[in-house]
Amino acid sequence: MTSSRTGTDIPEEATAAVKMTLLTLTTMVVGSMVGAGVFSLPSRFAQETGVAGALIAWAIAGTGMLMLALVFQTLAVRRPDLDAGVYAYAKAGFGEYLGFFSAFGYWASACVGNVTYWVLITSTIGAVWPALGDGDTVLAAIVSTGGLWAFYFLIRRGVKEAAAINRVVTVAKVVPILVFVVLALFFLDVQIFAANFGGADYAGSLFDQVRGTMLATVFVFLGVEGASVYSRHAKRREDIGRATVLGFLSVFAVFASVTIVSYGIMPMAEIADLRQPSMAAVLEEAVGTWGQVFVSVGLIVSVLGAYLAWTLMAAEVLFVAAGDDDMPRFLRRSNAADVPVPALLMTTLLSQAVLVITLFSDDAFNFALDLTSSLSLIPFLLAAAFAVKVMVRPDALTEGEGRRRDLVVSLLATVYTAFLLFAAGLKFVLVSFIVYAPATILFAMARREQGRRVFSPAELVICALSIAGAVVGVIALASGWISL
Repeated sequence: MTSSRTGTDIPEEATAAVKMTLLTLTTMVVGSMVGAGVFSLPSRFAQETGVAGALIAWAIAGTGMLMLALVFQTLAVRRPDLDAGVYAYAKAGFGEYLGFFSAFGYWASACVGNVTYWVLITSTIGAVWPALGDGDTVLAAIVSTGGLWAFYFLIRRGVKEAAAINRVVTVAKVVPILVFVVLALFFLDVQIFAANFGGADYAGSLFDQVRGTMLATVFVFLGVEGASVYSRHAKRREDIGRATVLGFLSVFAVFASVTIVSYGIMPMAEIADLRQPSMAAVLEEAVGTWGQVFVSVGLIVSVLGAYLAWTLMAAEVLFVAAGDDDMPRFLRRSNAADVPVPALLMTTLLSQAVLVITLFSDDAFNFALDLTSSLSLIPFLLAAAFAVKVMVRPDALTEGEGRRRDLVVSLLATVYTAFLLFAAGLKFVLVSFIVYAPATILFAMARREQGRRVFSPAELVICALSIAGAVVGVIALASGWISL
């Protein structure tokens, strides 16, 4: 059989083998979300706020991300012609250049997110092998590099094998997190919890405290769009939306619980100073050394599973974008196992580059985490805004009848993602521009291959703005206005 998207010959049995059921799609979503972020939540939240602020933050994040999950569910049904979710929605709604930026931003976000995984793994091992430090030493970078390329060769063998591994790992990694929550509840000290409730140790208003947690909540929920991104492999189109909502609801309560119960084990000032993964140190305080070991082993399993899922999704976005002529043609190629090898290679190379950059960061893990969240915000905002457009002015490709509920959900998701850009702050917006602007070279390559004019007048304005933002960002870094 010949693939219409790649123009390469793919055996019929290989194509059929990679079709995914509702269960597999759901585990892709859960596997993408349950990764490095959840193990860092106690310290990240304790650095910003107390119990009250954490409850408000989770209420806002949970509602906002649920609206975004429902947006992906709605668009999967209303626009079944669009694959690779985040990227395809931006392109359909706002043109090829912004669609390209969405694809690149989402892909870059996944690549930077992958780096947080290796930093956290080496930081965890660093507790018993000091030469690895907090995951930011040269030796840690060498160990992480070995992991990066080992996974590259694993995934090259085929999507079916990688997805099957992810399904098993998803179950294995959720168990330690649930055990942590149960044990933390059992050992919860009401007096410590009450002392941590108001966040009196923090300067600034409650709003500022909540705002400070927003990028952390974005990071842990990245992956909610996993089923949508991998939609071309779904056996049934309606399973995409179901998997998205099921996956989100499955992990939201767990994430919030991990954060809140930690406030009942240690004073928040002590939690804030813990090395990552802070969840391990919290459980060690509650039950002893075995708790730290238990969580650390669970973290390594969890992070490796999430790395697998994110790498698959990142390569898929580049592959589909190239198939739609929005990326250079070399990214269209896939092997007989339906793996987009050039896209997978680019994904691994960018992760490798960011891994080297973290060696020069003051806090490698938190920098990579916040940059991951920031890079994902523009793609999410464009997807939510496209949903509003579909509800207000459906076109000939839109299926089903519009409902007022869908419009309200889309508007709320748009407002939420716009708020997240504000919460990210100028630093990460400028750093994001530094990443986005050079990517235009790939867009120009694709246009040249097609013999087309590189930019329309409107696209030229967007390009100029992105380059201006990148220049300001570079100047700000060079002058010390902002730092990594």
